[in-house]
Amino acid sequence: MDIASPNTEEVTTARWFVMRAYKSEKRAEEKLKGKDGLEYFIPKCYAVRVYHGVKSKRLVPVIPNLVFVHASRTQITDFKKRYNFLQFVMWEKSTGLEYLVVPDDQMESFIKVSSQYGENISYYNPDELDLRKGCRVRIHGGKLNGVTGVFMQVQGKRNRRVVVLLEGVMAVAAEVHPDLIEVIS
Repeated sequence: MDIASPNTEEVTTARWFVMRAYKSEKRAEEKLKGKDGLEYFIPKCYAVRVYHGVKSKRLVPVIPNLVFVHASRTQITDFKKRYNFLQFVMWEKSTGLEYLVVPDDQMESFIKVSSQYGENISYYNPDELDLRKGCRVRIHGGKLNGVTGVFMQVQGKRNRRVVVLLEGVMAVAAEVHPDLIEVIS
């Protein structure tokens, strides 16, 4: 396993790292929220679960173990020294293995869409959608003001939706009124 060596800027600049917290999202949330706090996001949705024989609707992670952490590589390495349950998600590039990182603007749009828990939000694997069939848009107004993504028809859904893709990780789609959309090139 050859991990590409970072430059100084990569080590000190805060970025959104894609991480796994194996069987411990709750623990990750507690530690990231605590005194050592780092900015983080865990995509969640409402689901019916049975606890102690009682059905209830609860907010649960969309993908078990997935955590996005916004920090510099130095901050995250220091955090991992104290709490080793977080693991970097890696992907192979031509230059070797690299940490999977999401650009700030994509993550901002993703968080805005994913945080609409009561709305009709859908999650997809990146390979489930062909984004070439849609057009790039920016939303002006409403709950999703400022979100950029791809406006397209999603299979199984009646209306067109705006899709925000985190390359190699996941995509989220939300219904949006066409009057709020500006097509961008």
